[in-house]
Amino acid sequence: MELFGIALTMLLVFVGFGFMVGVLFGFFGMGGSFLVTPALLVMGYPTTTAVGSGMAFVFGTAVIATLKHRDLGQVDYKLGALMVVGTTAGIELGKMIVEHLEELGLAGGVIGVTYVFMLGGIGLFVSYTALKSDGSDDSGGGGHHEAANDEIDPDDIPDIAKKIQSYNVPPMMTLGGGIRVSLWMILGVAFATGLLSGFLGVGGGFIRMPALFYLIGVPVPIAVGTDLFEIVISGGFGAFTYGLSGGVNLGIVVPLLAGSALGARIGSAATSIVNEDDIKIYFGLMLLGGAVAVAFQQSAGVFEMPILDTVGIILIMLSAMLVSGAVIFSTITELRANARSTAPAAD
Repeated sequence: MELFGIALTMLLVFVGFGFMVGVLFGFFGMGGSFLVTPALLVMGYPTTTAVGSGMAFVFGTAVIATLKHRDLGQVDYKLGALMVVGTTAGIELGKMIVEHLEELGLAGGVIGVTYVFMLGGIGLFVSYTALKSDGSDDSGGGGHHEAANDEIDPDDIPDIAKKIQSYNVPPMMTLGGGIRVSLWMILGVAFATGLLSGFLGVGGGFIRMPALFYLIGVPVPIAVGTDLFEIVISGGFGAFTYGLSGGVNLGIVVPLLAGSALGARIGSAATSIVNEDDIKIYFGLMLLGGAVAVAFQQSAGVFEMPILDTVGIILIMLSAMLVSGAVIFSTITELRANARSTAPAAD
């Protein structure tokens, strides 16, 4: 009876955790390997099982979220395919750099410090620009409902992206929202994000999503949907590879996916409801929380204090819970506001 209780508790924990990560995954296009793999390692699972099961979960959740984004017209398949080509090449070079650093005995420290600064830097930049622009237009509340083939207001495109779009280097590509940009610029951005992804050993969603918006000019909801489409491809390959070597534990993956099936659809739908600046603010806060957590984990090795590693994991979980809760709260608030605005006036 006691074993049954423990098994039931673990099942509920995995389902609840899967729901939370699913919300983040659908809303930001990232958050899977960032949260799941470290959590499984803390629970005592072998590294191969933690990484393989995390990869399988990421793949399944990405499929669910991508299908929802596709229904909302928020996936640019052409851009996604081009990004996969560029990021694959970048990842290979990133791995070569890591291997060279390992030979020098510098890999762990350099990657850890770079990870903290990347998370913190991107988080601060995204949060700052979103807070600076929040309330600067007269569009009112509500989300951005542009389908992938609708025209984008030029004022909504970041200055860096406008500069990149201005380089008329054939062949020119037309992307979702009527954006025209050189193929070489897309591949260049994809290569740079892939290089960072391969160097840091992460899926790269927290790099690609802001890169698609700030460097190429893709609207945030489409950037999230397209990033998820890429993760379906890369996550599927990774899950298949680990599955062949027995690294995927279905007892972990199935309950996680049971929770994320609902969470990913809620998170994906929220991108078309919640204000775009709010999405960027939540994304930035998520990365800042991750930067602090990773800093604690890195300090654990430097100061030989394992407790700091545990503190880091707890901080990651708390930031994920707070941000996913904020996403759901904002979605409910926006839906209520929209319902009040469309309700017929009382006589």
